[in-house]
Amino acid sequence: MDRWEPAIDNLRAISGVLLGSLRDLAPILLVIAFFQLIILRQPFPQLGETLVGIFLVLIGLTLFIQGLEQGLFPLGESMAGSFAEKGSLAWLLAFAFALGFGTTIAEPALIAVSAEAAAVAAAAEFIANDKESMDNYALGLRFTVALSVGVAIVVGVLRIVRGWPIQYLIIGGYIMVVIMTMFAPREIIGIAYDSGGVTTSTITVPLVTALGVGLASAIKGRNPMIDGFGLIAFASLMPMVFVMAYGMLV
Repeated sequence: MDRWEPAIDNLRAISGVLLGSLRDLAPILLVIAFFQLIILRQPFPQLGETLVGIFLVLIGLTLFIQGLEQGLFPLGESMAGSFAEKGSLAWLLAFAFALGFGTTIAEPALIAVSAEAAAVAAAAEFIANDKESMDNYALGLRFTVALSVGVAIVVGVLRIVRGWPIQYLIIGGYIMVVIMTMFAPREIIGIAYDSGGVTTSTITVPLVTALGVGLASAIKGRNPMIDGFGLIAFASLMPMVFVMAYGMLV
């Protein structure tokens, strides 16, 4: 019986997460149903496919949350603690940059937005309307955003290590954003502002948050609640600066 206990515990955990995911999705489903049936007074188009899609979203969200709690959060915190114990700031910063860059370049939301931005730029004749030009534009945008997040995580880790106040860094960053907005091409400003949001999505947020909390927990004199959070703010801010610079140069 003992050998089945881990599996039973996992099933209980997943069932709890499943109920939580259903509870979280319920308001969205109720809003959609209300406006579709009561306000628009129209039946759901392709009801069967819609129900299957909702079911897949529910299962995917459940597995994603369980995976975060069981795998990514503990892994991120453990690695951050190990780097802090190792005592090498250079390796810690290298890991922070690689984590920020790697998670962002693989971010599905960024891939989708970059492709859409390339298509719109081609339609507006800002770039050549061919596949190679659009692919190069989208790839350049992705690499720019990924580079910016890598730099942002390095700055955030340095803040935790050195104990710098977060408000001064954030205020300074947004002042830079406002100044650059005055000089950046109008066509890139909207994309730059949206880039700050799409980078902080399904892949980046869990690992970066775990890195901050784990690092603050491992460093003596740091409070995980006060110092462990805030990396996501840098990851949202820095892409706006880098993408506007990308627009000025490219």
